[in-house]
Amino acid sequence: MNKLLSIVLAIAFLIGLAGQNETMGQTKLTKKEQKEGWVLLFDGKTTEGWRGNNRADFPKGWEVVDGTLHCKGSGQGEAGANDGGDILYDKNFTNFRLKMEWKIAPGGNSGIFYLGKEVKDWPIYKTAPEMQVLDNEKHPDARAGKDGNRMAGSLYDLIPAKPQNANKAGEWNEIEIEVYKGSVWHRQNGKTVLEYHLWTDDWNKLVADSKFPELNPDWANVPKSGVIALQDHGDDVWYRNIKILVTD
Repeated sequence: MNKLLSIVLAIAFLIGLAGQNETMGQTKLTKKEQKEGWVLLFDGKTTEGWRGNNRADFPKGWEVVDGTLHCKGSGQGEAGANDGGDILYDKNFTNFRLKMEWKIAPGGNSGIFYLGKEVKDWPIYKTAPEMQVLDNEKHPDARAGKDGNRMAGSLYDLIPAKPQNANKAGEWNEIEIEVYKGSVWHRQNGKTVLEYHLWTDDWNKLVADSKFPELNPDWANVPKSGVIALQDHGDDVWYRNIKILVTD
């Protein structure tokens, strides 16, 4: 085999490997997950099961592309254009482990809501805890809040993700949110980054010192069962490999 052919084959192998890495984990369950009872919430091809918050249809500001749910950035802030808005999976969950991967555009902001309740004319954030999705390097929210509690993986505006291990904008991140009888864990890129306990005195004090009571006086009383939603914050963001294990 001559030297030129060897180089060509090596380049082809690296390109193939890069493509494999880019698509790893998309829209599939491992054999172990299948055995454990995990279920896909997004099939990678359609929006089946998903709709807009407080609407029956699926917003045009979102699309299915390359095995992802993509929010098309409007550049005008949350739900600013493109017939956007937050989307939710049309089913309530109580105790569960939720996994997915996300990738944010440079300077972008989004979020993953859980235990949310639809209230007419209200965005989901007025009722639901949020795992922050953010470009920590460029978005101003990373410098706001307290002790990094608005950075990626954090319980938005309440508890910072530690360690802060989010990948850069344009790179995929793996997360897991586990909820069991009021105890909640955020995991990001293989690490548990925070834990908290709903409906406790500590929880009520934490919320009382935040901005949420101004948005909803009853915000601390998070529903015991609620929806999972993805936020349109006006920026390009991609979600894929969305799956859940119900542990009721």
